[in-house]
Amino acid sequence: MKNELTYTSLIEAIQHIHDEIAAQTSRAVNVSLTLRNWLIGCYIAEYELRGADRAGYGDRLLASLAAELEKLNVSACGKRQLYQYLRFYQIYPQIVRTVTAQFEHLIPEGSIVVHEKVRSATAQFRTDSQKLIEALSYSHIEQLVTIEDETKQTFYEIECIRGNWSVRELKRQIGSLYYERSGLSKDKKKLAELARSDAETTGSKLTVRDPYIFEF
Repeated sequence: MKNELTYTSLIEAIQHIHDEIAAQTSRAVNVSLTLRNWLIGCYIAEYELRGADRAGYGDRLLASLAAELEKLNVSACGKRQLYQYLRFYQIYPQIVRTVTAQFEHLIPEGSIVVHEKVRSATAQFRTDSQKLIEALSYSHIEQLVTIEDETKQTFYEIECIRGNWSVRELKRQIGSLYYERSGLSKDKKKLAELARSDAETTGSKLTVRDPYIFEF
């Protein structure tokens, strides 16, 4: 009998369904979290540029903002995290291209990112925004935005996506000065092969808390 269903194939089918849906859910959650943090950074940048009462906060802005958001139970918005969201927005303005119709209304009206920043040379030569947010979790991006040198940052961004590195692997490669060693190496191809040969990769499912009670 063609396509006969057995008990074993039933188990395999259910496992396949579970794994496929879990992977899709993980990717969707990751993209939403990444966009959430980018949009927060966007609003902070816009406020710093043209906030009506911005002069009253100055260098205290992020600390004050973190304290207020904590009172409102807005998670993952400490001072350091808010600074990273701002950096994320400033480094990757092209993310605006990935904001779906569902979230477009959340972009600040008249935002300069739509008209100016995304057209800059930096924005044009970065990794495609859709590929970036689908291939990397925000935890990856969090590591990348701490790198001050733009060329070094782009190097790790490309290598991380190409090698499907886990966050731990990205940290390890940064810590091992892979970028610096690559610049000094006479055989860059061999060094790259060695770096990728034992690299820890990210599985198809990102680590996500219970999807039924998911919160950022």
